Formats: sequence, structure tokens, C-alpha cells
Amino acid sequence: MLTKIPICSIILDEEIYPRKGIDQKRVGIFAENIRGGFKFDPIEVQPDPDRPGKYRLLDGVHRWNVFKAVGVAEIDAIIIENLEGTDPLLYAAKKAIGPKQLTEDETRDTARRAYKKNTGLRSADIGKAIGRARRTVDSYIADLKAATQLDIDLKIYRMNRLGIPHDRMANRLGLIRTSLHYHLSKMATLPNSTNTDLSRGFTVSQVAEKHNWTEPMVWSLALEDKEDLERFKELGWGLRTWDQWEWNDCDKRFGDDWPGRIPAQLIAHILYYFSKQKDLIFDPTRPTRLSSRWRAGGRRRRDPRHLPCPEPQMLGI
Repeated sequence: MLTKIPICSIILDEEIYPRKGIDQKRVGIFAENIRGGFKFDPIEVQPDPDRPGKYRLLDGVHRWNVFKAVGVAEIDAIIIENLEGTDPLLYAAKKAIGPKQLTEDETRDTARRAYKKNTGLRSADIGKAIGRARRTVDSYIADLKAATQLDIDLKIYRMNRLGIPHDRMANRLGLIRTSLHYHLSKMATLPNSTNTDLSRGFTVSQVAEKHNWTEPMVWSLALEDKEDLERFKELGWGLRTWDQWEWNDCDKRFGDDWPGRIPAQLIAHILYYFSKQKDLIFDPTRPTRLSSRWRAGGRRRRDPRHLPCPEPQMLGI
């Protein structure tokens, strides 16, 4: 919609501006053109979602600066109410491909900023907006993609160890089934480097920090295949008799800090005294969840009585 809007109602939102700065030389040339009677195309703006009555620039930053400099009160503008799913930064970048092309640094920065904001964007779509080939965009965001994939791998690995069904994993992470299966194919080898560091004598906290894992998740590997008494020893929990349960504080390595938090030591003692290893365990706080020796697909999973018994929130999901 073409209309005149007050120039004071227009703002430059750096988050959706694809250039590194404003070319003052270009502004000066445009100012001379205006004084000579030259007519410029209207700028393009979008209603600012966070500031009612304000508009953020999508195209025409230099023209806007010129009109401010010469004292114009109102400016012709096309108001775009709906970008129909297009990222505003990429829309602005596509509009910037004209007489003054984006520099290599600007295209790379724009691609990375857009991907960080929405990791679901395809390289081809980013490339169309910034005027670069898909392979070039891949090179711009290769490290970001790798970090995103690893983050998804870790989330799936945690949920897989908890025995969460695959369809629930896909729904929770917004993945199609083929993508989920691709990530699941990496689960067998994913903990290899973590286990290697544990075998070399690094502490759980050191390994967690190095690999960007949560400590409860590393503990679940460190305690795997150990007997209960070994697990108590590794965790620094003295085994108490069944009628002497009293803990002054919760083990801060497990669970969330909130009123009514149950000590992980209590869960461990309940499991030790009132169940056997490899038993089927029902979690009374989550009636729909069972910890079993088997999971979907008939493949064996870790010991369900692995101490401590981690919950999804404990594993950072």
C-alpha cells in the first residue's frame, strides 16, 4: 500500500539491516539529486511488531537518510503488512541487491544472522535472497549447521536413553520421521568420545564442560553397567539403612531447584531397597511413563534402575 507517512515514525532496525553501515558519500549524492528535482522510488517499510505507530525500514535506508537531511516531514512509502513467512532480514537483503551490491562480508554476515534466527532455513533460500549460490551459503554457515545438528543429536540421544517413543521425539523436536531416523543412526557412536575421556580419568564435570553435555547425562554413561553399590560410591552417597533416611540437602547435580524438590539420594535408596536391577519401574509422578528394559523396536536399552534415575528435565530436554 503506497502512502505518505511521517519520516519521524520510521526507524532503522539493525537486526534486519543487511549492510554494515550507511554510506555517507552515497547520501550526499542523493541529496544533490533531490535538490536538482530528481524523484526517488518510495521506500518500503513494515509496521514494527514491538513499537505501535512505528515502521521499520525494509528498503531505502539511504533515501530515508537523505530526506531527513533535507528536512522533509513526510515520505512516500509502501507499507508491507505481511511478508508471508519471508524473513525480514532476507527480504531487506534481496532488496539491497541493486546498484550498490552487498559486500562479501555483508552477505556472509546476513546469511549467518538469518540462519541463527531460523535454523530451518535452507541454504538455497538464503542464497536467493543474498545473491549467492547454495554451496557458497553452505560455506558461510557450515559451523552453525554442525552445532545445530549436534544439539539435535544430543536431545535425541537423551530421549532415546529415556525410552521415549520415536513419534513423540519427532513431535517434540519438530522433525519428520526420515530426519529423526537419520539422527538415530548416529546414536551408537555419539557417546564414543565422551566415554573415551571418562576412561582416561577426566571427571564428570570436566567431560560435561568439554563436550557441552549436561552432568546428569555424563553420569548416566559413567555409571552404566555398574552395580548399585558401585554407583553409590561413585556418586559419593553413603548407603543408609532402610530406616535412617535423612538428607540435609538435595544433590545439586540432579533435578531442578524448586520448592518441594525430591533429593536424588531418596530416589536411589527407594530403588535400591524396594526393587531389583532390570525391574520394570513405574514413575508415580508421571503416570504415563514406564522405565523398562525394552523400548520401541525391540532393541535393548540401558538398565532402567540406573542410579540416579534421571527425569527429562534433569537431562536438559
